[in-house]
Amino acid sequence: MQLTLINFFKKTVPGHIFRGKRRLVKPVSKRSMDTLTREYERQEQIMFLLRHPYLTLEQSSGHAKELQKREKLVAKWTDEQTRSKMKPHVTIEERLQHLRVKEAWD
Repeated sequence: MQLTLINFFKKTVPGHIFRGKRRLVKPVSKRSMDTLTREYERQEQIMFLLRHPYLTLEQSSGHAKELQKREKLVAKWTDEQTRSKMKPHVTIEERLQHLRVKEAWD
């Protein structure tokens, strides 16, 4: 009963507590300011690294060719074992073959 009375006379914000005209606004704390500052510093560091890349355009133009990743990927999909697992290609003519009874027009 006493808990019910406490909740009944408790003054709260009408409606949704974080939206609207009479919303509940959280006070800004030192911890939240420090967290936001660290996040901005981290984003600035990432943007700096993106503005100044490690490799030049000439150095990065052919570095992946030596790894032969593209050739390995193509070889994986052209393998006969992989092809046997896939369904064969079907054309529209093959799908609608049952509709073709006779060729002559009446």
